[in-house]
Amino acid sequence: MRNLRWQVLIAIGGLVLVIGLLIGQSSTPATTGPEPVVGGAYAEAMVGSIMRLNPILDSFNQVDRDIDRLIFSGLLRFDSRGNPIPDLAESWNISADASLYTIILREDAFWHDGEAVTADDIVYTFSKFQDDDFPGPQDLHDLWTQVNIVRLDDRRVQFQLPEPFAPFLDYLSQGLLPDHLLRGVSASALIDHPFNLEPVGSGPFRFSQFLLEGEQIVGVSLSAFEDFYNQRPFLERVEFLLFPDEESALQAYEDGEVLGLQQVGADILQSVLEQPSLNLHSARLPRLGIVFLNLKHPEKTFLADKVVRKALLLALNRQWMIDRAFSGQAVVPDGPVMPGTWAYADGLPRQDFDPESAANLLISRGWELPAGAAPGTLEYVRSNDEDQSLSLELVYPDTSEQSLIAGIIKSEWEAIGVTVTLIPADPETILTDYLEPREFQAVLTEINFSDSPDPDPYPFWHDSQTETGQNYSGFEDRNSSIWLEQARTTPDPGRRRELYVSFQYRFQDQLPSLLLYYPIYNFAIDSQVQGVSVGPLFNPSDRFFSITNWHLIARRALPAPATVEP
Repeated sequence: MRNLRWQVLIAIGGLVLVIGLLIGQSSTPATTGPEPVVGGAYAEAMVGSIMRLNPILDSFNQVDRDIDRLIFSGLLRFDSRGNPIPDLAESWNISADASLYTIILREDAFWHDGEAVTADDIVYTFSKFQDDDFPGPQDLHDLWTQVNIVRLDDRRVQFQLPEPFAPFLDYLSQGLLPDHLLRGVSASALIDHPFNLEPVGSGPFRFSQFLLEGEQIVGVSLSAFEDFYNQRPFLERVEFLLFPDEESALQAYEDGEVLGLQQVGADILQSVLEQPSLNLHSARLPRLGIVFLNLKHPEKTFLADKVVRKALLLALNRQWMIDRAFSGQAVVPDGPVMPGTWAYADGLPRQDFDPESAANLLISRGWELPAGAAPGTLEYVRSNDEDQSLSLELVYPDTSEQSLIAGIIKSEWEAIGVTVTLIPADPETILTDYLEPREFQAVLTEINFSDSPDPDPYPFWHDSQTETGQNYSGFEDRNSSIWLEQARTTPDPGRRRELYVSFQYRFQDQLPSLLLYYPIYNFAIDSQVQGVSVGPLFNPSDRFFSITNWHLIARRALPAPATVEP
């Protein structure tokens, strides 16, 4: 009985202690971390020059694109996984057949001169791509000439497509131009228009002035737009300073002139890493290094055999290639869809470097080495029963980087008994001289997916594109083509992802061409700048996705008011 009484007293004492702690917690002021405060200026060093601050003319100049990203805004933008999210558009509707896209503008969006953003601005901007004299990318002009743009009212615009096209939202992230300032100005007349030197946008920062040394533009200054429809930036000002190369940009940081570097290439990477206060940010670029194989070549018929293609892939030490050519600043791809995006197939098996398996695969298809052949000799070339030699011509861009990669491919294929003849070519003519006429056996090149969060592999791998489209390999696979057709014509994101995942597994089984690398884009920002977040980039200017959260000043939040339960 005595023992039981002590247990009861201990339990009651414990209960009193817990109640006391709870009361103490409720009456103790809560504290939170530092809160960002408006103020301060961020300066970034850029390599290059300013040409025109105009979002429909900046396709070929990254400096212009980066600055335009802060001045102008589009109907929508994309999160780090490539999903569309509202920007100037409050919402949008897509017809069941993905051929009608209706955009509803938000009501609180204004241009930097105080005028409201309206449907007229949408119509003006996208109609410039339809102008016969549009000076930008031809494929963009070709697409927009097929689109009917209909102004429904002040806030609604409908885009009518000639056929279903689910990736169309990609094209609506384009920065808008103000109709009230440019009405009647053609696309070609925009090239030399004064607007490009005094731009008016609707983005988080407004143009203030160019920074000059004599009559030369050496930078630009932007100020926060007080009436920005989304979160007002914490930074009061952003300045971009121009430099001829990365070394001088880094020197500007060391001299305290800037807080960030637009790009960090291999030449300054180590120096940047040695800066204790400089944070390096990295993300995959939407560029895919690839060897296109001509599956329909009349003489190299072995390229139509997927087992031989797999052997060619397994013979390549892609990580070592990346380490040599990119100083490690690239990643090995598992499939044709960019990792980290909504359509990527997680769990695709990695096909690692395995020259022994590659050699065995070739033997299994009848490609034998001559008896007694020694590596490095002329006799070390595989042949089959028809006395055909296993040899290839590899066309590659005649640049230092691609020359190095081509040399590595040659040595690694020859190590398993495949003779390779290297053919250097002008990077500007590879498309017209080799890929488009299908006059090649193998071509080393890159596919650029910039500004295309939607993977849309259709142009490169659908069987309808083998003759005149971009299916340069001549890949004909009915399963893949059906999936790509369906993914292009349904607006349901979940269903589209299923179709793209099926295609990626099929691609890895068939290997119509060999995927080598995704380059890494590096930039650096001083540790004083807080709130920086980076995901996969669809263009280097996407590094500013979260710039309204960047801040230099923070204060300790006041304790929350004490609360005591009665």
